Amino acid sequence: MDKKRILVLAITGILIVLGGITLFINHNLESKDEKTKTMVSTVMSVDDSTFTIQDSNNIIYTFGIVDNNLSVGDVIELEYNGSLNKNKALQDSKVLGYKTIKVSNDEEGVPSEWQDNGIFKDFYIFAAKKLKTMSLDEKIAQLLLVRYPDTNPVETLEKYQFGGYVFFEKDFRDKTKPEVKEMINNLQNVSKVPILTAVDEEGGTVVRVSSNPNLASSKFESPRDLYLSGGFEKIRQDTINKSLLLSELGLNLNLAPVVDVSTNSGDYMYKRTLGENTELTSTYAKTVISASKGLGVSYTLKHFPGYGNNNDTHTGQVIDNRTYADIEKNDLPPFEAGINEGAEAVLVSHNTVTNIDSSNPASLSSNVHNILRNKLGFTGIVISDDLAMGAVSSIDNVAVKAIMAGNDLLITTDYEESFNDIKEAVNNKTIDEGLIDKLAFRVLAWKYYKGLIFENQK
Repeated sequence: MDKKRILVLAITGILIVLGGITLFINHNLESKDEKTKTMVSTVMSVDDSTFTIQDSNNIIYTFGIVDNNLSVGDVIELEYNGSLNKNKALQDSKVLGYKTIKVSNDEEGVPSEWQDNGIFKDFYIFAAKKLKTMSLDEKIAQLLLVRYPDTNPVETLEKYQFGGYVFFEKDFRDKTKPEVKEMINNLQNVSKVPILTAVDEEGGTVVRVSSNPNLASSKFESPRDLYLSGGFEKIRQDTINKSLLLSELGLNLNLAPVVDVSTNSGDYMYKRTLGENTELTSTYAKTVISASKGLGVSYTLKHFPGYGNNNDTHTGQVIDNRTYADIEKNDLPPFEAGINEGAEAVLVSHNTVTNIDSSNPASLSSNVHNILRNKLGFTGIVISDDLAMGAVSSIDNVAVKAIMAGNDLLITTDYEESFNDIKEAVNNKTIDEGLIDKLAFRVLAWKYYKGLIFENQK
């Protein structure tokens, strides 16, 4: 047999062996993928062709309908095969069946499916007890962070019992410190559950409080100016100074820092950011969250999943066509750094990030919220950007969609519409009251964690 023929036979043999190995591996992978898997979850919505569930980690999945006996609010053990993809609007996995699970409470009355190792876990018992004393209206209202009304703010709060108010520059204009304290105290005095009192005190171009010379000797500087003149130590001290001023006035939530990554001075968001790369912006996020601890003011990482070089969502829809790989590499790390440092809240933008969810703004996208909860492991409060902003204001039932997407707290100007739409959705079974309970429970646990309710009880 000549050498050429021997070589051909040898190569053929090797190819046959490699083919066999490949078939074996593929068979094993397919077999593994076809194994029956189970997941305990709560049914969020059901229609003629799909049903949506939320698992114990607050990840939301939508499947093709399995039968017509599912009801919103059911806790089920779902059987399926295939792999789940938290970034897909509709799962490819085949649903094999399900069984309904009877919900049980532990000895302290916290539903088992609400229990996790979250940042507020030490206060779940207290939150569960408080929740039992509240009406449906009061629970819905806890989910609303309302823009401070121009007229009758105290009477409006007394009627609705909102989760909190957001204050803007005009609400502090010309007021003295005693007058601001009185304004806040009058609100807290009519609140059955102490309210969140929120501002955007970012520094630089967004200074709701320090723009008033009666309240601060000078405006807080922008993050970039602080960094260029004194590095992260100056940012740390600035955070402490902000917190002390806000706390003195009775303000307990700062809708800052902006941890979007922007290095181009032409970007819409640039002047509000550190203006540096991902690594330095991550250090900025860690510095602010660390410095804020123990001073009575919670800070909010924004605008998830990262604003990039996009335009202003106050005025209309903004489309972000960056790849998910770019966002994952450049934009998510500062949020992750802040979360790992103990951030209590994250605010989600209204940008439509096409490579995560091309159909919905981030604030209304379960895919975006799944990344925040699952990939970054965030267990705190997710806040929507203002639902009155141009990017989402024309969307029907926007408050209901924001709840269904995974937000805990909704910033809203039209509180009557938001409240009524959510209540109607509960009454017509679009939203299960159990979901409202869970979200209100989370907000209450945060307020206990912050010491707001204990202070009120004293």
